[in-house]
Amino acid sequence: MRCTLGVDIGTSSSKGVLVGADGEILASATRAHEVQRPRTGWVEMDAAIWWDEFVAIARELLDVVPDAEIVGVGVSGMGPCILLADEDDRPVRSAILYGVDTRATAQIEQLTQDLGVEEITRVGGSTLTSQAGGPKIVWIGDEEPEARARARRLYMPASWLVRKLTGVYVLDHQSASQVSPLYDIEGERWHDPWWARYASGIQQPPLRWAGEIAGEITGDAAAVTGIPAGTPVIAGTIDAWTEAVSVGAHEVGDLMLMYGTTMFMVFTNGAETLRTPSMWTTAGAFAGTRNLAGGLSTSGALTAWLTGLTGADYPELLAEAAASGAGARGLLMLPYFAGERTPIQDPDARGVIAGLTLEHTRGDLYRAALEATALGVRHNIETMRAAGADIRRIVAVGGGTQGRLWLQIVSDATGLTQEVPATTIGASYGAAFLAATATAETGDTPSISDWNPTSELISADGELRSLYDTLFDRYVRLYEGSRSVVHELAAAQRGTPSTRATPTIPNPTPNPTPPNPTTTNPTPTATEAP
Repeated sequence: MRCTLGVDIGTSSSKGVLVGADGEILASATRAHEVQRPRTGWVEMDAAIWWDEFVAIARELLDVVPDAEIVGVGVSGMGPCILLADEDDRPVRSAILYGVDTRATAQIEQLTQDLGVEEITRVGGSTLTSQAGGPKIVWIGDEEPEARARARRLYMPASWLVRKLTGVYVLDHQSASQVSPLYDIEGERWHDPWWARYASGIQQPPLRWAGEIAGEITGDAAAVTGIPAGTPVIAGTIDAWTEAVSVGAHEVGDLMLMYGTTMFMVFTNGAETLRTPSMWTTAGAFAGTRNLAGGLSTSGALTAWLTGLTGADYPELLAEAAASGAGARGLLMLPYFAGERTPIQDPDARGVIAGLTLEHTRGDLYRAALEATALGVRHNIETMRAAGADIRRIVAVGGGTQGRLWLQIVSDATGLTQEVPATTIGASYGAAFLAATATAETGDTPSISDWNPTSELISADGELRSLYDTLFDRYVRLYEGSRSVVHELAAAQRGTPSTRATPTIPNPTPNPTPPNPTTTNPTPTATEAP
């Protein structure tokens, strides 16, 4: 039975699937793990987890489908992560994770001062934020010089698996474009002058596109994983981009919403590079495309926090949140419990719950949390549109799509329709599809629309538009009004004085109170609510 294996290394778990030639999932496996948070604002992971869980998942899947003929292996993982390894591929320290890790604030400021915002944006497409990989490399040099002195190679989860499976040292273009400011987005290559200045001594990974074959399973890897030697392995990429592939949301005009531990958004444009200081401009997963991306630092992590705090399970809280109704009976929450990424780019932001009374219930709190993430999505979408993004289609993916209430609230808050595909397992499925495409026989290339057709549309309730316009206005003003105090609290949590400058809030409209349909949605599309 011909099939492909896809494995994704996520923030809270690793997932794997065996997929038949027609897109049917033959078997799936998951391994849960936790990140390390040694200090406030630090988020790390031991890279040994990535390989150990890949091996365990591969073995489990092959046991379930013993007659599987694996023709290709796809990999993906959270990112951008910074894993530095020595000349023998031993990690010099734990991997530093993507934008949820906010330790490199001083390095971001220093690089920005050294190079200039305009030049950084011209070369790399984006300003430097906690999402950027380059400042984290510099942080290791500044704070852990012995570890940095041993560093010879740069990895992310997908490229680490490729190295362990094939012995090949590569990184895909999309991941590389997030090692800002070390990648030239227009030239689609490493920017040699800045690499020499900030990553000296580290070998530049050769660059590939996500779906290109990077190498083949070695004999040693075959013995450990059970995957036959010689099986092709693709370069892979960051999970959000692979999730977009898994639901076919990678064509020009598509926006992918990934409902997971964090919320991630990827808009695909053509060759034109859209730039805005409050979002991330990246190379696409495929040649000839560019992306404008954004992400909330919490989404599923926030709802998980509330379930732990209340002792209730998800079905209970979802039922109570549904009963609470739109507006959460007068509660409004800012979801910045781990700082915030786009569009405010404020690592010192913190969660705020406004309007609490003794009459409010845990269901109201849960409803307010769901609405907070939905309003955060709206903030990102409006910022993307202001930067020139012509969003024509929105596709939802990820574990959070299993709860229809959350999807409905996002559609109601944004006024947009979301497509929900038949399979929402996410990045591992997309990795399997890329592997199937890379290894397809002539004339037999699979189509993701055949593999994973749309199963449901979630449309906005037009009667709630005015309510959510008002809530969005209050959402923006609540951050404006509370941020100075919140920054002082963040400094106290770190045990340091607050020296952070107050950021300028991205406001895509001239007057944020309240956004009207012609300003928020300048070009109505087929996916918008009437």
